[in-house]
Amino acid sequence: MSEHGSPRHQRAQARRDPTEWHGQRIITETDLGAVFQEDDADRRRRVSGRRILHGFVLVLLVGLVTAAVYVAVGIARGDISTGAPEAVPEPTSTCPAGPFDYQDPSAITVNVYNSTSIDGLAGTAAEQLRGRAFAVREVANRPVGPTGMTAIIVSGEAGRANAFTLQRTIPESIYVADEREDRTVDVILGSGYAGVVPPERMDVTPAGLSCAPEEGSTPTPAPTAP
Repeated sequence: MSEHGSPRHQRAQARRDPTEWHGQRIITETDLGAVFQEDDADRRRRVSGRRILHGFVLVLLVGLVTAAVYVAVGIARGDISTGAPEAVPEPTSTCPAGPFDYQDPSAITVNVYNSTSIDGLAGTAAEQLRGRAFAVREVANRPVGPTGMTAIIVSGEAGRANAFTLQRTIPESIYVADEREDRTVDVILGSGYAGVVPPERMDVTPAGLSCAPEEGSTPTPAPTAP
């Protein structure tokens, strides 16, 4: 056996190695640094992962809050429906629906007015109504807003049935209510007036009154002269 491989030589070599003590491995600063370096890398990875997770959660919360505010504003403004069924309002009309019965013309007092520049129109219509047994009281001029209409039938609540009778007599006429308390009826003639309905074509079936077709288009007759 050579001297370098003898037990004595090995023990001597171990005594000269600073990392061993009586055959045991000594933990050096280099060994500790390597261990702690690995621990620091793991800790940095964990911290970085937590930061990414926190950022994602924050962005998600901001998005949810923004969406909630948008929905709340949309519902308040009516742009977004909550899905609840809405009640559909019933159509309403101020035009008297009746039905009204056709009245005896001899029991109806009528005032006839000309709203046009056509001379003698009121007198012509008055004679036609007298020929159908209506009691014509006043014949005069009376300006109104619309032009080109056939005739406006005006009465108070008590005279609605009488107004219905005149509407059946004068085709394409429209009804306008006023505050009078008696049963008299005014007929205001327009340039579209072409006469009364022939007796054989009279429709006496009970029905409602016919008013202006669109809101805001109802003419307002000027007050009669005293």
